[in-house]
Amino acid sequence: MLLPQEIIRKKRDGGALGTEEIASFVSGLVSGAVTEMQASALAMAVFFRGMTRDEAVALTLAMRDSGDVLAWAGEALPGPVLDKHSTGGVGDNVSLLLAPMVAACGGFVPMISGRGLGHTGGTLDKLEAIPGYTAKPDNALFRRVVREAGCAIIGQTENLAPADKRLYAIRDVTATVESIPLITASILSKKLAAGLDGLVMDIKTGSGAFMPTLEQSRALAASIVAVANGAGLKTTALITDMNEALAPAAGNAVEVINAIDNLTGHRRDDRLIAVTLALGAEMLVTGGLAATLDEARGRLDAALASGAAAETFGRMVAALGGPADLMERPVKHLPAAPLIRPVYAGTAGCVAAVETRALGLAVVALGGGRTRAADPIDPAVGLTDLAAPGETVDSGRPLALVHARDEAQFERAAAAVRAAYRLGAGGSRPPLIAERLTETEA
Repeated sequence: MLLPQEIIRKKRDGGALGTEEIASFVSGLVSGAVTEMQASALAMAVFFRGMTRDEAVALTLAMRDSGDVLAWAGEALPGPVLDKHSTGGVGDNVSLLLAPMVAACGGFVPMISGRGLGHTGGTLDKLEAIPGYTAKPDNALFRRVVREAGCAIIGQTENLAPADKRLYAIRDVTATVESIPLITASILSKKLAAGLDGLVMDIKTGSGAFMPTLEQSRALAASIVAVANGAGLKTTALITDMNEALAPAAGNAVEVINAIDNLTGHRRDDRLIAVTLALGAEMLVTGGLAATLDEARGRLDAALASGAAAETFGRMVAALGGPADLMERPVKHLPAAPLIRPVYAGTAGCVAAVETRALGLAVVALGGGRTRAADPIDPAVGLTDLAAPGETVDSGRPLALVHARDEAQFERAAAAVRAAYRLGAGGSRPPLIAERLTETEA
């Protein structure tokens, strides 16, 4: 093993690390030969000095190879293995629609999802609101569900990219989370370990995004696309708007219900469906399941309209231990808050803007997210019927419905929701999909 302090020194002084140096450091990170202090020092050096594309590729591959790497060739799947990853937002239940829609079109989606981070909701937390759902199945069950249902949405297992787990925990307490090379390697190491044939990235931008400015979002998207393709994973990225909640529901059980209602046709949320179709089209084209994006969108639309996507989601849930009749009776199975009450604006008017991050933090304060990693989640709480920019709110149209445990929770959430909305002249809404990046543009 190379001396960790010499690797740190080289990066501190602005040098480019070689593949062997990076692999040695990552290996030591997993074995314990590299201390937390040394890992913190390298993370800070990377934060200030950055990494070249080759360095980021080497870091991604070393972290991928620090644990299990799935291979699907032995399963003889009759279609490509595809996935998407989002940088997170508010009311973003795209994964719950997208995985079964793509599976219904012939793709296989082993989607390894995360928990909520800060004000953003986590797909894994949402699925754990479903009684009996096994979010961390063993490898045999995971493979069987992917093979038979076409998709399985689960959490990161202990042996998948363990170097990322250790480094992320260190970054979280050393103010180095925002380093683009480290974000890139963290995301892609897990996706590469999943044995994918293709990936699409959903990079959020706006007031509810992890990267709030278009410039920051573009830099992250370019890095991920360049490094993923450099590591041999065909990847495109869409930069999508998060200046308002993507769906009118934010929370865990309430978002599962929202997704089920969209899958079964009980409702159609235009923004949610549009982003899902755009991401799904990229996946189908990348996997060779459609020749053009327009053809791909048509296939996905048909899977949604016919009920095939809903049926696929139901099969996945049942195969992972959830209720067999969840799609028919979601309200029967999913937890509900004891107090559900509207929040009205102080005066009537048109919604001019929303501080989306504040809505996400309101859900966290209700207990629907975490302030510490060990905090439990209350799956029942959240916000629904969120008013969107351009809508008129008055005594008949609330800003939102708050789902709370008690009166005190409701009052705090109501105040946060009112503070998040600005009424006035209706401004223009940014485009839902701001940019598309491919390998040649990254």
